Amino acid sequence: MHDHFSTNLKHLCSHYRSISEVCRRLKINRGQFGKYLSGDSVPTSYNLKRICDFFGVEGYEIALPTDQFTSLLSDRHKPVDPAQITVPQRAIERLGRYSSTRMETLIGRYREYMRSPTHERVLCSLVEIKQENGQFVYVRDEPSIERRDGCADVAYHRYEGIAYYLRDRLFLIDYEYLASSEINLTILVPNFRGRNDRINGLKMGVTACDRRAPMCSQVVWEFLGRGAGRSDAAAVDQEHYEHHEHDKDLDADLRSRLSQAQVIDGIFRMF
Repeated sequence: MHDHFSTNLKHLCSHYRSISEVCRRLKINRGQFGKYLSGDSVPTSYNLKRICDFFGVEGYEIALPTDQFTSLLSDRHKPVDPAQITVPQRAIERLGRYSSTRMETLIGRYREYMRSPTHERVLCSLVEIKQENGQFVYVRDEPSIERRDGCADVAYHRYEGIAYYLRDRLFLIDYEYLASSEINLTILVPNFRGRNDRINGLKMGVTACDRRAPMCSQVVWEFLGRGAGRSDAAAVDQEHYEHHEHDKDLDADLRSRLSQAQVIDGIFRMF
């Protein structure tokens, strides 16, 4: 890896305006990154994965002989015949190109609060945003609760989607993973001048009952952290459901945020 890694890394960095920009976007210390470029040091497996994910290459590829590596990249970026690109592929590629780099600051885990369209309570889901193959994707675990004989039976529905940061708004489109029977659109309004501990927005979808009525609801996303941890999703939300089902159980800030949307001239809007 020592033989070719630093040269290949320099080649990848040459596609950016500066090394400092690469370090800033990777969130890796400039001095440490300089040692990678000079060949004085090699990244840990964790940093190597971050670097490879950022540049869209595999770990074994970046260690290839430089001529083989550059040839591989050249083949990968050859112009594609537009006739071979489908409309969905073209949309994903174009939106990804116009999506703001601020999207990187929103990577992490969130708890989503939403007023239930069918019950008098607030639904709570867990969401994780991450970057994969140059796109920002997310997974949402939404609980469905049924009470029988005083006991709560909780099932989880998994949604997978893609996120874009366009003109100071965060657009999230997901679908129900198992049945693939519904699509949801969420639009959030991040605070680009400060912290995003809680983000307000609206979600459009259909109700889970047999009527499948179209609906729009106020949502609030609460930031939980950047660390991985979806494995404890069920435990976290089970505890949430036991203690935070109704408005009176939410703090004043959440109650206020979930009450901001209103219908004005037939349009459901936040402000």
